[in-house]
Amino acid sequence: MKNCIGKCPGLGIVLVGQRHDSHTFIRLKLRACHEVGIATFLKQLPEDCSQDEVYHVVSKLNDDPDVHGVIVQLPLPRHLNEDKVVEFVSPEKDVDGLHPLNIGMLAMGRDPFFIPCAPKACIELLLRQGIEITGSRVVVLGKSKISGLPISLLLQSHLATVSTLHAFTDNPEHVTRQADIVVSDVGNPNVVRGHWLKPGAIVIDMGATQVKDSSRQCGFRITGDVCYEEANKVVSAITPVPGGAGPVTISMLLSNTLESAKRAFRFG
Repeated sequence: MKNCIGKCPGLGIVLVGQRHDSHTFIRLKLRACHEVGIATFLKQLPEDCSQDEVYHVVSKLNDDPDVHGVIVQLPLPRHLNEDKVVEFVSPEKDVDGLHPLNIGMLAMGRDPFFIPCAPKACIELLLRQGIEITGSRVVVLGKSKISGLPISLLLQSHLATVSTLHAFTDNPEHVTRQADIVVSDVGNPNVVRGHWLKPGAIVIDMGATQVKDSSRQCGFRITGDVCYEEANKVVSAITPVPGGAGPVTISMLLSNTLESAKRAFRFG
């Protein structure tokens, strides 16, 4: 794109407050954008900013022709309404794929402007490894709007038989033992044990929680939802945490931003 038309994609990022994990995720996204040549426009707001201040920043990014994708790093401080902020992002620039219009189109089996990054990463991992999705029994742990719900929708669009587990699911270990593929994103360290899993199953662990660890210089380590040491003895494949689904999710963000720029420039 840069060689042919002298233009490159642009990603606008809104970061509110001082959450350590949010700043870490943004650094990774900025680094990835720099590596592939995507321009970045980082807008930082203080923890106590108002809803209208966030709207103002998002609106300017929506209207900026050099910005082809807009993301708001979640979670936001509690006094802000996340749903309304996400809805304020233009659906045509919603490269996180979380706008109600994009989620709604996904639920209806239509092509959204963008598929949410975490679900897209999940499918990409399965397809790249040649794992059959059609007809597979899949368990998704978690029903969040960011990952659990859209992952379930996307897997169903690939004709998998999907069960979604949540806090009120009775006997979850019994359900997961029936699954050919298990996808977890609940943010509960090591909640999925080895005996929960069917021998030979495929596990995609999308959880990433900071756990105190005095042996580390930073004072913590990142732990997934699945007890890796136990699961690795049972399953045929499992994503590590960190370094598994996370980098692929960022790659999908870059991919969505590029696709948005292609549409804007009528390129390719």
